[in-house]
Amino acid sequence: MLSTSHLNEETIRVLFIEADPAVAEMYRLKLELDGYHVAVVADDDRVLEAAARTRPDMIYIDLRASDDRRFATLHELRATTATRDLPVIILSNVGASELTAQGYNADLLDYVVRAAPDLNGLNWNAEEWAHARSG
Repeated sequence: MLSTSHLNEETIRVLFIEADPAVAEMYRLKLELDGYHVAVVADDDRVLEAAARTRPDMIYIDLRASDDRRFATLHELRATTATRDLPVIILSNVGASELTAQGYNADLLDYVVRAAPDLNGLNWNAEEWAHARSG
């Protein structure tokens, strides 16, 4: 599902990985109202394809501590040249220490974990995140 907004050079492109259609639509609408171009992908098997097609500036991913497939998707994003240096914002109801306890390698990427993310918290620092690339 892609936004119909017009893109220009300053528009930040976001890839939003979320399996729940209602949640994805809520966040997509909020981000688009704030001026971002949003592509939503629900199927982990299509994340890399969607990233290649949309060329995002940043990625939001819904990550639950017990979701092994989503952790694998996160590792695939980091192992792929086109997405390796993209900022990834993790939306989660678990803290960083809980993610680490589940085997998540905290040195893999920079991340922000939000407990019970609200709509206004989605983009509080998105412009900086979108322009931050690992060096």
